[in-house]
Amino acid sequence: MHAKFAHAGYNVESYSILHSFPMPTSPQLILGIETSCDETGIALYGDNGLIADTLYSQVEMHAEYGGVVPELASRDHVRKLIPLIKQCLCEANILSRQLTGIAYTAGPGLVGALFAGASVARSLAYAWDIPSIGVHHMEGHLLAPMLEEQPPKFPFIALLVSGGHTQLIKVSAIGQYELLGESLDDAAGEAFDKTAKLLDLGYPGGPALSTCAEKGDPKRFTFPRPMTNRPGLDFSFSGLKTFALTTSQQNTLDAQTRADISRAFEEAVADTLAIKCQRALKQTGLSTLVVAGGVSANKRLRNTLNSMCGKMNAKTYYPRLEFCTDNGAMIAYAGYQRLLAGEHDKLSIQVKPRWPLSQLNSPQHC
Repeated sequence: MHAKFAHAGYNVESYSILHSFPMPTSPQLILGIETSCDETGIALYGDNGLIADTLYSQVEMHAEYGGVVPELASRDHVRKLIPLIKQCLCEANILSRQLTGIAYTAGPGLVGALFAGASVARSLAYAWDIPSIGVHHMEGHLLAPMLEEQPPKFPFIALLVSGGHTQLIKVSAIGQYELLGESLDDAAGEAFDKTAKLLDLGYPGGPALSTCAEKGDPKRFTFPRPMTNRPGLDFSFSGLKTFALTTSQQNTLDAQTRADISRAFEEAVADTLAIKCQRALKQTGLSTLVVAGGVSANKRLRNTLNSMCGKMNAKTYYPRLEFCTDNGAMIAYAGYQRLLAGEHDKLSIQVKPRWPLSQLNSPQHC
């Protein structure tokens, strides 16, 4: 076995032969593995929907350092993956021989964390003689609302707001994604975390800032809505972070001031996202908005988007709260769709820490 670096990511070629898998036949049962960052997610998805889902979060471990430590995250995935897979199969009363495929997060994400999940997934797939598929992490988030009882119908506009991504995408079908706009600097989630850190609100920053904002006075501070006074669908949130820093330096940073700054910051982010979503809906003529990713759990953002869409007679869809953050269920679902179309990995281990969503193809059956 030898390692080499490829332009699209890191590639470790483990064998010189390839499996040739036929088109899957029903029933299908897919094991999903998510290890892109600091959460180990395992799930089972089949023809009748989600069967089992389990998640281990590393938040407590990383809280000591005020953020994710990549090396620690990778090691913890290695320790937790096999026990969690066993737990998930046991709780669902499923035997490994009943599985018909494995889906895992191949990118984007932390390279070590991705390799942990990919290595386990490919090894198990080889041992069990079943196909595997590397799933795009953001496609998993984008499709997470499909796990609900009343999923959205294509086409729709998707707002992806996770820790490292803020994107507006026109979704015509699974794999048919047109990027309409994205953040030119900090993503909304990054801005939340950095602002929470400068206000000394603790980790993880986003939820901490939102909790603090609930006690804030909405009239005390007014933050700008960046890039809303110019055409286009791109975002910029680094200036809001700087505005929050300047405001904190100009005032006594007591508990109430922290809450007031948090409230002004959160409202500015929510309004900015809503304005751009409204533009995207008008520009495309669509009337369905899907919101996914960790920040989609934010209550103020949901209320703002619901209000905006209500005025436009548009519908909004969100994942359930536990599927807003990283999870195995969304990876199992996305992998299920692609394996069902006959896609599968070559017999190698490949991850892509940077992987544009536009590089994905559309499964033939979708």
